[in-house]
Amino acid sequence: MLRVLGLLLVVWLVLTVIGAVVKGLFWLAVLGLVFFVATAALGWNKRHPELPGRRR
Repeated sequence: MLRVLGLLLVVWLVLTVIGAVVKGLFWLAVLGLVFFVATAALGWNKRHPELPGRRR
C-alpha cells in the first residue's frame, strides 16, 4: 500500500512541475499540489496509526 502511495506522490509531483513549467497550465500545478498534499496526509495516517485521538 505504501508503495502505491509513493508512486502517486511521484506522479502528483511530476504533474505539479509540468503545470508550473508549461505556460497556461497553472491549474495543473494547483491540482497536482492538492493531490500531493492529500496523498501525503493519507500516507502519514497509514504509517502513524498510534497517534493520540485516533480510533482503530
